[in-house]
Amino acid sequence: MQVYFADRVVGWIEPRKDGLAFHYDPQWLDDARAFPLSLGIPLTPETVGPEVFVPWIANLLPEGPALRRIGQLLGMAPEDLLAMLGEIGRDTAGALSIGAPGTTRSDYREIETDADLERIIGDLPRKPFLVGEEGVSMSLAGVQTKLGVFRTQKGTLAIPFNGSPSTHILKPDAADRLYGSVQNEAYCMTLARLAGLDAAEVTTGRAGERNYLLVTRYDRQEDGNSWRRLHQEDFCQALGKPPEAKYERNQTGIKGPSAVDMLRLSRAAVGAPAVVRLLDGIVFNIVACNTDAHAKNYAIMLSPGAPRLAPLYDVLATQVWGGITPNLAQSIAGKTRGDHLKQRHWIRFAEDAGLARAAALRRIHALIGRVEKAMPAARSAVRAMPAGDHPMLDDVAELIKKRIAHLRTGLEDDRLIDD
Repeated sequence: MQVYFADRVVGWIEPRKDGLAFHYDPQWLDDARAFPLSLGIPLTPETVGPEVFVPWIANLLPEGPALRRIGQLLGMAPEDLLAMLGEIGRDTAGALSIGAPGTTRSDYREIETDADLERIIGDLPRKPFLVGEEGVSMSLAGVQTKLGVFRTQKGTLAIPFNGSPSTHILKPDAADRLYGSVQNEAYCMTLARLAGLDAAEVTTGRAGERNYLLVTRYDRQEDGNSWRRLHQEDFCQALGKPPEAKYERNQTGIKGPSAVDMLRLSRAAVGAPAVVRLLDGIVFNIVACNTDAHAKNYAIMLSPGAPRLAPLYDVLATQVWGGITPNLAQSIAGKTRGDHLKQRHWIRFAEDAGLARAAALRRIHALIGRVEKAMPAARSAVRAMPAGDHPMLDDVAELIKKRIAHLRTGLEDDRLIDD
């Protein structure tokens, strides 16, 4: 099966007895504009074996109930990665299309009314990504219900067809499980941007009784009358981990990526500026009480030039809901509770990651201050979005204020040790 970038063949997936292997197409290797699938799959003519390729490609698929439901609808085993991606792999995270070419044209079916959009949102749990509808072929990783959509010049939403790229990700509310999730994520993402972080742009919307978050895809770029896909991979892919090992602590027998692992890889592959930007993202997730900030929620952009860190995404204050663990997805110097972090833990963490400890502490202090200052403006911005305010944001703001107070107290707990 072929892997494409638009209509160009990037390489071939080969089923073998021991799993799926991959090799680049010779013409792709000779192209000066070529980019690698992954930091772990460089542009070489050697075949990449299943031990490297299977974890990478598995991260393109959704997880949990969504993957099982897609398998049921298509009559395929969820473990049959090649068959699944052959059906739903023409518009994935990043730039690649699996099994058939992607396109840059805008071939879409406009969603004509709010009632139509409300119906589509309501159908997503039983019909993820509208799987089975003729011409629809998309896959987005993760467990959360979502849908790739195209936003027209009129501002209306549409469903991409025949391998056309989506430009936004629509994430419906989940009032039965996560009350106020849309405004929660809109607030945290807006707060990140106002605090000076590079974060994906978001807004909210409303269709009948349903609220939704609309996230601008940073891996899509308008190019005249068409859209170009930009390639990315998440840190699970970059570090060669399967999606089930996305948490640092898990029961798979495979150690998940740690924050230090990600910072070290960023230093080696992307460069020093990416390291401090990634540190900002890690710290912001802790400030925002996001205990689900695992390795698939950070990514690297890959292009013919140098790799770069992707904007921050998928940030929401998960700890505001009861029944969700207070433990961080990635520890800081072995500590898993944000409220328990002391200056010595940040120093040990910085040293393990190869950061200057005094500079890292100053940066953490400064970021906390910027977040605190931006909180009122972030609330006002969410209030002005189409779905409006939500009472849950009172709880989110109070939670973040308490976290800021704990972090400041912890940072002052020990004497600052100069470099």
